[in-house]
Amino acid sequence: MDAGAGSCNACGAAGTALMKLSLGKDFFGRAYDRLSPSSDQSPKWYCEACSMQKNLQRDFRDIRAEFDKLTAGQTSELSNTDTFQRAALRLREIAAILEATSSQSPILAAPDVAQLIGRFQTTTMQA
Repeated sequence: MDAGAGSCNACGAAGTALMKLSLGKDFFGRAYDRLSPSSDQSPKWYCEACSMQKNLQRDFRDIRAEFDKLTAGQTSELSNTDTFQRAALRLREIAAILEATSSQSPILAAPDVAQLIGRFQTTTMQA
């Protein structure tokens, strides 16, 4: 697909540069490549704003998955106090970015972020 020929798969914006996310590192520094499977025949293309929100969504999902492991008593990246605090800070950053955005994100729901922040605060009070 020509990156300039379509519209954003999240917000529908047309006539703007589009990007696809593939290689990178997640919040915890682990490598990922979401487009490598040969079964991915229709990669998603995003405008600049939605691309940034996809990065926020990835961090949110990574943190939530590690938090769920932690609360289930499994080995988690969040077992380290510094990493836990860094993740809590990142969640607050994500919430602030979503709050500052003029329209609702088509990718990441602010109430979901707020709920996870609340879960983090409850966990830190117990620790």
